[in-house]
Amino acid sequence: MSPTAARRSLARRAGESAFGALLLARTVFLGLVVALLVVAGIRASWPEARPAMFAEEADRGTLTLRACDREACTGVFAPTGAEVVLRQAIGREAGERLPVALLPEDGEVVRTGAAGVLFAWLPLTGALLLSSVVLGGALRLYRTAWSLAGLALAALALTFALWI
Repeated sequence: MSPTAARRSLARRAGESAFGALLLARTVFLGLVVALLVVAGIRASWPEARPAMFAEEADRGTLTLRACDREACTGVFAPTGAEVVLRQAIGREAGERLPVALLPEDGEVVRTGAAGVLFAWLPLTGALLLSSVVLGGALRLYRTAWSLAGLALAALALTFALWI
């Protein structure tokens, strides 16, 4: 092999190695973006999901709604008789009774049961939808992206079907 051909071969192999390293760096970076989105969704959901899911985390009871506006409903929490606020006022009317868990720090309540748990996990559902876009568009993992998007959309639809 002539010295010129050897230099070309060496340059080509170096170029291929650099391109492979860039592809690996892109894959790792976008994998970290997906992981960050999912972790952020979990972190945003956890403060409301924990008392909605676990009975020992908060006092549970029934909320009888007195008044509702566009942002929240107020009512009486059944075991204690305290006036509490439910920040999720979608489709609610005065007089309804809802199973709730009392948040210990601020006198607010969150819904319990399947509807309350799914509603508490809505930030994670949104993060999964965003992650599916990154998986499909940037990483070209189409089947994984469609599966993740389908799961997130099903959870979203079930949340609002149970909520109302």
